[in-house]
Amino acid sequence: MNNSLASTISFEGYDLSKEILVHLYSSLLKPRLIEEKMLILLRQGKVSKWFSGIGQEAISVGCTEALDTDEKIFTMHRNLGVFTSRKMPLERLFSQWQGKANGFTKGRDRSFHFGAPEYGIVGMISHLGPQMSYAAGVGLANTLSGKQKVSLAFTGEGGTSQGEFHEALNVAAVWKIPTIFVIENNGYGLSTPTNEQYVCEHLSDRANGYGMKSVIIDGNNILEVYQTIKKIAEEIRINPEPWLVECLTFRMRGHEEASGTKYVPQDLMDMWALKDPISNFESFLVEKGLLDEMKIASIKAEIKAEIDRTYGMANAESEIQSSEFNEINDVYAPYSQLIVHPKSENNTEKRCIDAIAAGMDQAMDKHPNLILMGQDIAEYGGVFKITQGLVEKYGKDRVRNTPLCESAIIGVALGLSLEGYKSMVEMQFADFVTCGFNQIVNNLAKQHYRWAANADVVIRMPAGGGMAAGPFHSQSNEAWFTHTPGLKVVYPSNPRDAKGLLLASFEDPNPVMYFEHKGLYRLISEAIPDHYFTVEIGKATVTLQGNDCTIITYGMGVHWAKEAALHTGLSIEILDLRTLLPLDYDAINTAVKKTGRVLILHEDTMIGGLAGEISAYISEHLFEFLDAPVMRVAGLDTPIPFTSALESDIFMPKQRLKEKLKSLMEY
Repeated sequence: MNNSLASTISFEGYDLSKEILVHLYSSLLKPRLIEEKMLILLRQGKVSKWFSGIGQEAISVGCTEALDTDEKIFTMHRNLGVFTSRKMPLERLFSQWQGKANGFTKGRDRSFHFGAPEYGIVGMISHLGPQMSYAAGVGLANTLSGKQKVSLAFTGEGGTSQGEFHEALNVAAVWKIPTIFVIENNGYGLSTPTNEQYVCEHLSDRANGYGMKSVIIDGNNILEVYQTIKKIAEEIRINPEPWLVECLTFRMRGHEEASGTKYVPQDLMDMWALKDPISNFESFLVEKGLLDEMKIASIKAEIKAEIDRTYGMANAESEIQSSEFNEINDVYAPYSQLIVHPKSENNTEKRCIDAIAAGMDQAMDKHPNLILMGQDIAEYGGVFKITQGLVEKYGKDRVRNTPLCESAIIGVALGLSLEGYKSMVEMQFADFVTCGFNQIVNNLAKQHYRWAANADVVIRMPAGGGMAAGPFHSQSNEAWFTHTPGLKVVYPSNPRDAKGLLLASFEDPNPVMYFEHKGLYRLISEAIPDHYFTVEIGKATVTLQGNDCTIITYGMGVHWAKEAALHTGLSIEILDLRTLLPLDYDAINTAVKKTGRVLILHEDTMIGGLAGEISAYISEHLFEFLDAPVMRVAGLDTPIPFTSALESDIFMPKQRLKEKLKSLMEY
């Protein structure tokens, strides 16, 4: 790394009061003394893991002390100084590190992997990029709410190689979001030195490519960090825009304690040891007559006493107790859906696409805190024209065209949720969700279970084939998300459910993946209520009564099943699941018991599809009611092809449905 700053630190030229200077010293010292305690506990086997920030305290403390206490900070491994500077109770931190109930995650996540909104802190997940766009979402919320506040996110120099870093900076720059992105450039990503991480001279130079302002500072100089961040924050509260701040520092211990530092040249360690942020600042304060040995000893004794007392409290706490019920119950934010019935009997004939558009309009009217985001959704109205006219009606603040940054936009949506907003993110095609997969399955889905924060986000997913669009615009990928606890997954098959489930999704405080089959947009129409109404999430419905066999399906499969019932002469019971997570097991039980013969149908490929899960459930719980094996019909286990001769005639399960029904009935 660039070692030009690895020399004596100068603390001159900063006009700060004695009280602030001594306070900053005490704030620097506290995380260092906690760490010294933690390293002892680690060696004693009383904590499982520790990521040391020794030598980097000036960055965490300086940034935190420079901000208002209600401005949110998004932390990483080595930001203990943020938590202590925000005066978080040490007994709760010790409980968190030991997996005790008085911690912040009920033993479900470790170290700094949590949020505590009452302290303005949102911790990390193990993937080193998502917090960047998450922080930008909070910054956007501040702007939309008219608050003159900033947000701040930390990352390491290794994390700047991740796509999320670039997406977050780009979105923040385009939307002029008041967020400070701080790079803790500490020399190594685990054992990989910076010359193997990037080739630019300074990471701060990357801001130029995004039209952002940036600065590079001495991360070991508490006064330089404090004054720089304070000045930037004051500026962007008034004139919102993002900043990139690169703090040069050094990691004096391993990536985590088990890693060690044998890969670091000793002369480099020695050089940076001379630049220790605490000993240098202490010497400066002593020289200025602001501290003496007695005062230093007093500050240390007071901090150590607090550490010993609070550690004793956490250590005395009993091991955490829970139950299957408690664990499952905490996966979703508490919510009891109140079904809304339309105010009048006025109905209008609508196709699925019209029903979704009407639902979007009514949701925007009902929820003034709802923000829509997606590629080309504003003036253009989206590629399917579902959002056409909404930007003219609700304005560009609430209907936002986005850069092609799926992951960052989902992160922004999550940040908006943290500030009380609802949001909808439209995937232009469901296939493109792969670019935002991490944010969905690791951030949105797990947030409430980990630290009781809701993720009030709906992601619209135009899915499915039948239009000769090929393998990247036609996938049915709902099963990717039904395997992820914490998400809700809905998939309507008709205009009424399309509108009612969409409106219900916006009311639900949990993340909802809303699948809409592109082939159904204009295929069918029906008279549906003009007024606002909702359909219950998690409730299946019988769309056709029958006695010979049951077809369990959803989406386009419902219409294939109806066509089969019409042409085979069989009396078929069709159960439309509508919600794929959570499943309506009561409805499945009833349907199976009624006919004793069950076929499960979906467009998604067979292996790993939802049919396998439902089939296993029926075999395990309803075996005695079956008169034949449970049978499945699904898409061919290939990528979905382009030409109609391959897609419609071979890939699609519709072609195999009639023969499978025949096998089921002849068993």
